[in-house]
Amino acid sequence: MKLVVGLGNPGAGYANTRHNVGFRVIDELARRWGLQITQRRFEAATGSGEIRGLRVMLLKPQTFMNLSGRSVREATAFHKLPVGDLLVVVDDMALPLGRLRIRQAGSAGGHNGLASVIAELGTEEFARLRIGIGAVGGERMVQHVLSPFLPAEQPVLERAVVRAADAVECWAAEGCQAAMNAFNRPEEPD
Repeated sequence: MKLVVGLGNPGAGYANTRHNVGFRVIDELARRWGLQITQRRFEAATGSGEIRGLRVMLLKPQTFMNLSGRSVREATAFHKLPVGDLLVVVDDMALPLGRLRIRQAGSAGGHNGLASVIAELGTEEFARLRIGIGAVGGERMVQHVLSPFLPAEQPVLERAVVRAADAVECWAAEGCQAAMNAFNRPEEPD
């Protein structure tokens, strides 16, 4: 089974914030695959099914960002999943808006949700897909990640969510290296 986790914060007040782009990717995958994210397990909203012969679980932790690792640990332990079958989707301020970066392993890079997952799993050796939300410096970082996307940013965000879902499908079917080769470069202009 493949486990795809989108990080974000629960509740309507956070739904359209930059920090919740991971949840948006999970919602896009659920829409594509005809899955319902209605089960409540592992301190998360989950949905699962079989996609192209692969068993897949989608997971949206409901623990708030900084405690996301608890949910991921519970799900991987219950299903006895090796970390090679885990992909975590997160926002990234270090990347330009809409840019994707997939990696097989790595540090948290200052992302508290990834730091929680790393701490709970005891390893950095799991795939992660970062989605650029645009940069801001200094004390405004928290305000930035908890702010909604501007109307002018929405088309870029929508394309990024679709491309991120494509990257997840590539990762699940062909592996991390294939997804890195296909999606780590900037999007081609129309």
